[in-house]
Amino acid sequence: MDRRRQSESRPNLSEVNVVVVDDSTASSGRLLHLHALSIDSASLPNANEQQMSRWSTLVLAYKTLGVVFGGLVTSPLYVYPSMPLKSPTKEDYLGIYSIMFWTLTLIGVVKYASIAIKADDQGEGGTFALYSLLCRHVNIGILSPKRVSSNSSLSHSTQEGTEKKSRIGIFFESSIVARRVLLFVAILGMCMLIGDGILTPAISVLSAMDGLRAPFPSVSKSLVEALSAVVLVVLFLLQKFGTSRVSFLFSPIMAAWTLSTPLVGIYSIIHHYPSIFKAISPHYIFHFFRRNGKEGWLLLGGTVLCITGSEAMFADLGHFNQRSIQIAFLFTIYPSLVLTYAGQTAYLIKNPNDHDDGFYKFIPTAVYWPIFIIATSAAVVASQSLISATFSVIKQSVVLDYFPRVKVVHTSNSKEGEVYSPEVNYILMILCVAVILIFGDGKDIGNAFGVVVSLVMLITTILLTLVMIIIWKTPPVLVALYFFVFFVMEGVYVSAVCTKIYEGGWIPFAISFILAVIMFGWFYGRQRKLEYELTHKITLERLRVLLSNPGVQRVPGLCFFYTNIQDGLTPILGHYIKNMKSLHKVTIFTTLRYLLVSKVAPHERIIIKKLGLKGVYGCVIQYGYADSLNLEGDDFVSQVTNSLQMHLQGCSDGLTYDPVEIQEEIFDLEQAKQAGVVHVKGKTRFHVGKNCGWFDRIMLAFYEVMHNNCRSALPALGVPLQQRIEVGMLYEA
Repeated sequence: MDRRRQSESRPNLSEVNVVVVDDSTASSGRLLHLHALSIDSASLPNANEQQMSRWSTLVLAYKTLGVVFGGLVTSPLYVYPSMPLKSPTKEDYLGIYSIMFWTLTLIGVVKYASIAIKADDQGEGGTFALYSLLCRHVNIGILSPKRVSSNSSLSHSTQEGTEKKSRIGIFFESSIVARRVLLFVAILGMCMLIGDGILTPAISVLSAMDGLRAPFPSVSKSLVEALSAVVLVVLFLLQKFGTSRVSFLFSPIMAAWTLSTPLVGIYSIIHHYPSIFKAISPHYIFHFFRRNGKEGWLLLGGTVLCITGSEAMFADLGHFNQRSIQIAFLFTIYPSLVLTYAGQTAYLIKNPNDHDDGFYKFIPTAVYWPIFIIATSAAVVASQSLISATFSVIKQSVVLDYFPRVKVVHTSNSKEGEVYSPEVNYILMILCVAVILIFGDGKDIGNAFGVVVSLVMLITTILLTLVMIIIWKTPPVLVALYFFVFFVMEGVYVSAVCTKIYEGGWIPFAISFILAVIMFGWFYGRQRKLEYELTHKITLERLRVLLSNPGVQRVPGLCFFYTNIQDGLTPILGHYIKNMKSLHKVTIFTTLRYLLVSKVAPHERIIIKKLGLKGVYGCVIQYGYADSLNLEGDDFVSQVTNSLQMHLQGCSDGLTYDPVEIQEEIFDLEQAKQAGVVHVKGKTRFHVGKNCGWFDRIMLAFYEVMHNNCRSALPALGVPLQQRIEVGMLYEA
């Protein structure tokens, strides 16, 4: 969706009188600074713009080495050691290299670098972004429960898609089961990335540290495992300090690795088997499977690891851009991997029984220790990249109401994407160390890794096919060609790794499945709550009637009353007024609205409007899933009240207001703020009746358990404990 359509699909801000907060606070200054930057850049001459754009793209391409491709480019450390080879021959190695070459070419170059990378959701990538993109064009279940609004940014987009729908789009719209399955598949794909965040640190660091055993035969396998566990524990304990201070080292380290391994590969090709590149011919694959049969099929569980991390090209799209990722992959990563695997294979053809240590054995003695240091550093950087990506995914899931609220800390003032979650961090650390100490052997961890890699690729292929049919309107022949080639190829890989489920492959699948169930259950509960609130919402007329009751008093103070809906008021309000017999003199009904965009423009962040009753106002605070909710405590109150004052002073709701009345309202606002601020939020629970079906009973009971044990939404705004009030209410399911 281009920027023009994006701006058209947003709310008509002139109708609700948007007020931009531009006081002297730090956050406002930051917004103004960004605005100034955009103006300055717009005034540059065209030629300078193009030159700067090219240079910035190359700089971004360099930075992707340390962030995007860590897992992919370090895969030579563990691919051959993960294969259960038995007396392999020269023909076997040529067949394996041919499989890896075409896997890297078809999946890496064609699928991800050429096709998937174009299916971004307003700059963001990944399986979740593909699902979001589908939701924008077809009514298949909107992502966030906070979606329902008269000015939802999705209403325009979904209406556009109704002009000419495909049969498959109509099928998903009409089938609730199909929509639920599609949602669960998209969530599962995202959870696989978290499983990747557990396995990449384990297998990368363990494989790198295994290099100590060749020069020091006395070093036992158990000692290598213990040292790897120590390295990972230290890495996780350092997460709370953020990566800003050391991130400048990531790209140089990965650049050194990316350049040094193919040089060693070229050396190995020249000295061991110069004709290795004849294996590029696909007929070696055919002969490999004809000769090895079932054993050759099982070896695919190891060869699939050569493409591990390729999903990051698409998933990390939001942090870079298409061109920079394509340049980095096509001109550095892809040639590096092709040459490195060629060198490893050339060495193994002459030394066929060294496959259990297929990386360090092919390193010449003269450069062994420099390569060991670079390999260990690269493994740590690759681990850090996946850990950071996991934090980012959890943060986005919490923001979109797909995951129970956990503590998310921003570790950088300048980089909003740098986040840290203590609970998630320590769970990841325990799981990573457990994987190393319990399984230890690289083959078992490789089996587990293969399950994650192949399933994520297959899920991406399915969602991307739907995007081609529903959104891109790609000719059926091309869709069929794409789906047949990649679904068959990745399906064969999945079938091979599924045989390894009992040999370690169950770990990531179980973790990902549990996370997917948690996310689906949380979303389902939030969705049901929203449905109840919309059905039993309090209208302004109903509020007027409630306040006209002589027994209801307007007490001094400023109240922020939080509601999940905008087209009406939460039913908790009626429950509150009926029981408390009061409402604060100035009450601002506040909605934290998370749009299905990566970032919300600064001038659309805070929206204020009068609700037609004295001292009663509506406030919408809009955030995208890559935005930082950086309003805190008194700063939050000040920004909203300042916006309200600006709104009252320049009131333009289509009505004529008496200046005296406006001044009186501003005075009342100041008096209320001085009298005290209170934040009121509902604490609701479901009452599951006898009429509920088994699905609702299970999912809502599961949701209640999670809801009772997660963090409150108010601490995210830094609201002091003494200012918070939670109003309990039962919702009938």
